[in-house]
Amino acid sequence: MIVSASYRTDIPAFYGRWFARRLAAGWCAAVNPYSGKPYRIALRPPEVAGMVFWTRHVTPFLPVLDKVAEAGLPFVVQHTLTGYPRALEAAVAEPEKALAGMREVAHRFGPRALVWRHDPIVLSSLTPPAWQRAAFAATARRLEGVVDEVVVSFLQVYRKTVRNMAAAARAGGFTWDDPGPAGKQALLAELAPLAARHGIRLTLCGQPELLVPGVAEARCIDPARLQDLAGRPVPAAAQPHRACACAASRDIGAYDTCPEGCAYCYAVVRRAVARRHHAAHDADSPFLFAPPGTPVPEAPDQGRFL
Repeated sequence: MIVSASYRTDIPAFYGRWFARRLAAGWCAAVNPYSGKPYRIALRPPEVAGMVFWTRHVTPFLPVLDKVAEAGLPFVVQHTLTGYPRALEAAVAEPEKALAGMREVAHRFGPRALVWRHDPIVLSSLTPPAWQRAAFAATARRLEGVVDEVVVSFLQVYRKTVRNMAAAARAGGFTWDDPGPAGKQALLAELAPLAARHGIRLTLCGQPELLVPGVAEARCIDPARLQDLAGRPVPAAAQPHRACACAASRDIGAYDTCPEGCAYCYAVVRRAVARRHHAAHDADSPFLFAPPGTPVPEAPDQGRFL
């Protein structure tokens, strides 16, 4: 089993103490966001073959990564760095701080342990295609030799995305757009050689219909990368329902718990709710966050993909 920590929230930036305590305990609990059913997840070998961490600011988590390595678990850090204006990203780490943390991960654990994410691509009056190209090229130049892959995707337009982006646009005085496939593919075709110039491969997450020559489908939960890091086979199952190229994983996070305030975030309905949940977080709880009264499951649940 591969553990994902977490595409629902930024555990490395905000919940490192909780994760360190659960790693020491060897297990944690989470709540299925669809059924509301709690489940228990092992966090140690042999049940766990590897881990994938998702973050915008890895520096506070570096001592915990040392403990993960000491436990004999290969891991990959999926690190987002877009450099968007504060109107879109209210409280993420400054780019210089993010870059410093990324370089430190590569220094300690090697470039295969790190993937850069310029994700999602948000096309707005603040971040039009020309801005995207310039920002992407500048970051790629600074990450040469630090990463070998950059993952991109375009903004997923859900109902909550529209509401939150509209509110941010009114407050920030900008406009935004969701262009058709041709415009997106044209931008991808321009970004791929900008990345390749610095030894970085461009991959596209979860939108295979937009693939163009020179861009491969991303595999964010990637047993092959974990195997390279471990120096041994990393067993992994396929997803029961293929939504992307990722292998199956078990996510341990919770939606509506990241206080970073990104206007486009699919994992937060309202930032005020996320901030309340973050403030109410109990680092001694088996759950990162769960509704009051949620029972702690007693037996490990090794389900395939959540």
